[in-house]
Amino acid sequence: MINFATTSSTYYLDTTRGADLDVMGMGSSMSGLESAGIWVIIAFILAIVGGILTYFLFVKSKTEPKGKFAKWLKDFLSFKIMWIEPILKVLYYIGTIFVILFSFTFLAAGGPGILAFFMCLILGPVGVRLAYEMTMMFIMIWRNTRDIADKVTK
Repeated sequence: MINFATTSSTYYLDTTRGADLDVMGMGSSMSGLESAGIWVIIAFILAIVGGILTYFLFVKSKTEPKGKFAKWLKDFLSFKIMWIEPILKVLYYIGTIFVILFSFTFLAAGGPGILAFFMCLILGPVGVRLAYEMTMMFIMIWRNTRDIADKVTK
């Protein structure tokens, strides 16, 4: 054990266990991993409490919110507003451009790479489009179901 003495406090470095620092000999030699584990538990408990409070104060509340932002917040927290559609559109554009640019890597292979280039150039964007459309079908089903539910309740 190495003793570091300063004017205000004394630090002990236990060299047998690595980088644990015992401040003023108080037995507080918690490693970074242990303190991170404790923070994860605290964060999880706070998230549960915050989620329950948010649900009962905003989503389940019987009173209609006053103000434009409060109404938007209630709709957002109750998932009446969906962000996935514009995000998926942007991901579709990114994916399509990536596949087209990626197809040019096959040109470096020469010979059989030319065929792979044309296949990736033509079929790649088609595959990305099909994946996008299949994902959008779920959102369209959700939207239609919500519209039907709104008409039935009115």
